[in-house]
Amino acid sequence: MNDSSWGAPPTAGYWGPPDQGAAPAGPAYDELDAQQTRPMPIVPDVPASGGAQDDDRGAARPGGPLFRDETPQEPMSAPPPPPPKKRAGRDLRAAIGVGVGLGAVIVASLFIVKAVFIGVIVVAVVVGLWELTSRLDEKKGIKAPLVPLAVGGAAMVVAGYVRGAEGAWVATALTALAVLAWRMTEPPEGYLKDVTAGVFAAFYVPFLATFVAMMLTADDGAQRVLTFLVLTIVSDTGAYAIGWRFGSHKLAPRISPGKTREGLFGAVGFAMVAGALCMQFLIDDGTWWQGLLLGLAVAASATLGDLGESMIKRDLGIKDMGTLLPGHGGIMDRLDSLLPTAPVVWLLLVVFVGSG
Repeated sequence: MNDSSWGAPPTAGYWGPPDQGAAPAGPAYDELDAQQTRPMPIVPDVPASGGAQDDDRGAARPGGPLFRDETPQEPMSAPPPPPPKKRAGRDLRAAIGVGVGLGAVIVASLFIVKAVFIGVIVVAVVVGLWELTSRLDEKKGIKAPLVPLAVGGAAMVVAGYVRGAEGAWVATALTALAVLAWRMTEPPEGYLKDVTAGVFAAFYVPFLATFVAMMLTADDGAQRVLTFLVLTIVSDTGAYAIGWRFGSHKLAPRISPGKTREGLFGAVGFAMVAGALCMQFLIDDGTWWQGLLLGLAVAASATLGDLGESMIKRDLGIKDMGTLLPGHGGIMDRLDSLLPTAPVVWLLLVVFVGSG
C-alpha cells in the first residue's frame, strides 16, 4: 500500500459523517487535528506460515537481519518433460491375434476346399454391407435397403466364381434393380438418396469382391489369391512400420492425418519386394520384374482404398465402421484396402500370365 493512500484526508462517507461539535479551525487546532484525526493505516494480520492462507496473492513474508535463517533460494527449474512416445493407436496384441486367426481360416479354406473360401468371401461381403448400411442410417439417415443388397451381393460373388466376369456383371445389374424396387415399398421421401447409396454399396463391396472369386477360377487360383492377400497385407505393414518410425510429412492430412509420405514409400518398397518373390515362386510362368510392377500397383491401389474409406468415415464422423474385430474395428476396416486392390491384381495377372 503506497503512502498516498495512507495520508489522504478522510472525507464524509468514508469514516462516517463529520462530528457536529468539531473544534474551531485555526493554526493551533489544525496541527492538533492533523495529529488526532489522521487515520491509522489498517495493517493486515500476517498469517502463520504453512496455513491455508499461504498462497500466491502477493503477501510477502517478513525478511531481513532478524530472519537470516530464511536464506532465499533460487527456484529449481523443472526438468523438461520427456518427448511423447509414439503409440500405435490400437491394441496391437489383439490386432495381431485376430489377424493371425483370420489368416489361418483363410489359408486353410483356400487350399483345402475352394468352395469354403467362396463362403468366407460371402460372409465378409454380407457383414461389410451390414456395417456400411448401418453407419449410413445412424449418421446420415440414409436407409439403403440391406436385404436386396445382402442377397444380391452373395449372388454376385457366386456368379463371378461360376460364370466369370459376365456372370458378375449380370448379377450386379439385377442387384441394382432389386434395390430400386425394394425401396418402392416405402414412402417416397428420401428415395433418391437411399437407392443411390444402395447402388453405391453394391459396387463398393460385393462387386469388387467378385474379382477375388474370379482369381480363384484359374488353375493356380489359390496361389493368385494368396499373392493378392500377401501383397496387400505387406503393403499395409510396410506403410505402418516405416510411417510409424520415420513418418513426418503428412500424405493427406485432411483425409487421414496418420498417413505419411514416408509410409507410402514403405508400402511401395515392401510390396515391390514381395511382388517379385510371389511372381517368381508362386505364379505359373511369372517373372520377378512383373512382380515389381504388380507390387507398385498394389501399393497405389491399397493406399487409395484406405484413403477412400477414411473419406467415408470422416463424412460420417466415425473412427471405425464397426467393432466386430478387436484391435481392427469392423470387417469394412479390413476390407478397405483389399476391395479396390482385387480388380487391379486380377487384371494384371491376366495380362502377365493369362486367365489360366
